[in-house]
Amino acid sequence: MAENTFPVYKVDAIVQFYRTEVLTGQEAKHFTKNDITPSPKAESIQRVYMRVLQLLFRFRPECHYTVPLSENLQHPMLYEWVSPIMSVYMRMCEFLPFCHVYDFSLNDLLNPKSKRTIVILSAIQNYLHFRKQRMETTADHQQSFRSVMDRLQTYTREIKEAEKKIEKLTTIPPEQQAEAKELASALAELATSMQHEYQDVNAMNETVAQCKTEIAEISQKLTQRKVDVATLKDELVKLKSQIVESPEELKNEMERMKENVKSIRMSKELADERLVELQMLVQCAGQVEAEIQVLLKQQQDLQGSMCKTNQQKEEVQSLAAMYESLQKELKNLSNEEAQLKRTIAMKLDKESKQQIRRQKKKEVKDQQVKNIYGQYDKIHQKREEIVKIIEESNRETKKFREKMQKLREKCNQQTQKAQEFYERLLTTLEQYNKRIESIVVETNADTLKMKSHF
Repeated sequence: MAENTFPVYKVDAIVQFYRTEVLTGQEAKHFTKNDITPSPKAESIQRVYMRVLQLLFRFRPECHYTVPLSENLQHPMLYEWVSPIMSVYMRMCEFLPFCHVYDFSLNDLLNPKSKRTIVILSAIQNYLHFRKQRMETTADHQQSFRSVMDRLQTYTREIKEAEKKIEKLTTIPPEQQAEAKELASALAELATSMQHEYQDVNAMNETVAQCKTEIAEISQKLTQRKVDVATLKDELVKLKSQIVESPEELKNEMERMKENVKSIRMSKELADERLVELQMLVQCAGQVEAEIQVLLKQQQDLQGSMCKTNQQKEEVQSLAAMYESLQKELKNLSNEEAQLKRTIAMKLDKESKQQIRRQKKKEVKDQQVKNIYGQYDKIHQKREEIVKIIEESNRETKKFREKMQKLREKCNQQTQKAQEFYERLLTTLEQYNKRIESIVVETNADTLKMKSHF
């Protein structure tokens, strides 16, 4: 940084810059090129330095005229001419190393030279340009940081609202907890009953299937019997045509045939009874199917409620996904903040290194200032002699004041006595007036009595 330089501007550019950026009002109008070249005016340059310090450090020009010494200093009027120049000199010695000007002296304030003042003013102008650019970049960073913070606040609010919604959706209100428990118990009971009924229905379906198989087998047997009967009838017709002899054999055969017919009828009746029983079982199965349909409707209703709950769960999952995405964005924002903090830390490290260098240079300048203060101590001794003379005059004035106080005390005592005498006279006059009024009243009463007698 010590090797860096700054451009030396022309006088017209310097005047235009300080008119527009530093000075205001009548000061900007009266500041011209003649104040710098060929022989710079000390008052105008001191005013410019004061305005620069006011712009950078908020140090008003009025503050330069305060005496920077102890409170018990006598006769501060003697320091009025020296205090503003010394305060400007001290502040400029602290400020100009930032502008890479390290050899500022009192002659630059009291007897400024044109080339030297142009160099100092151009250094300050360069620093002000750099400051303006940095202010703009910091303002941009602040605006971006504010927008990011606003986004972060909105995200946190949305996350809190989503968490509240998730809690509302997941938690059952206390008014509906009893109903929810009842519904859960009813659902469990329905599930158990449905399982038992499904088991019963499966058993009934198995029995119905077995009955159907038995009916099919019986129907097949009946068809076979019918075919056998038809064949037997054909055989009987053939036999009747063939048989002529032995009526006894015919009777035996007829009896056998009757027995076969009876057995067939008995088997047919048994089959009919079995059919009736199977029909009853089928009717029972129809009733069971109707009940199953009712249960299926109830199950569909339960499935609809379960679908609603699933939809709510999906909403909760979507909100959870939103929450995760917002958390990711928060992490990204936190990473950006960390990067900004790192950059700021790097800048602070650079500034600290620069300050260390500046402090070394300040120490050298402080020694020079101490020498100047030694000269001022000699002036202070001379002023102490004047102070002694003034103290003697103050003692005389104190004596006169004591005499005046004594006279005032005497006057106060005499006025108190006069006031007491005046109060006594007033009390006596009031008593005298009261006596006169009583006498007048008595005389009036006597005159009235006399008139009444006459």
